[in-house]
Amino acid sequence: MEVRLSDYREEWAKMFREEAEFLRSVFEGVDLRFEHFGSTAVPGMKAKPVIDMMGIVDDINEVDLFNDTMASLGYDVAGDWGIAGRRLFRKGGEQRTHHIHFYQSDNAQIERHLIFRDYLLRHPEEAAKYSRFKEDLAQRYASTSEYSPAKKTFVTAMEQLALIWHKQINL
Repeated sequence: MEVRLSDYREEWAKMFREEAEFLRSVFEGVDLRFEHFGSTAVPGMKAKPVIDMMGIVDDINEVDLFNDTMASLGYDVAGDWGIAGRRLFRKGGEQRTHHIHFYQSDNAQIERHLIFRDYLLRHPEEAAKYSRFKEDLAQRYASTSEYSPAKKTFVTAMEQLALIWHKQINL
């Protein structure tokens, strides 16, 4: 897939809210909450224009019961996509608009993602640094299969800073 990096758009927050409302109706009867995370959740950041959403459920197996429904609604049902305990749905085909990551409420990935988002929201200089890094990568790599792995070391280091920050504010 081609790397599509965009300036921040106010509409991303609205797209998140609308999709969360729609998915609540699809997953009727399942106790869940949604969080907007990733670069589209951080005002001012450059981002691939794909809304990263997290659905948090009490029992991840309940999500599997909706695979056929989600497929019939045009979502790509990607299973755990390499992360144990996750269920990933992608919307929009080659011009993706949303990635919906479901996790069971006790999954450690939830905290990692939300702490990183909150760190970037509270540290605009770090968000700007990350944004510039992504711009540099987008100029070097045309496809997400190259771009995404090239971000890994940088993002991991920044996540570690976020975890240290989180521990400090919660002492």
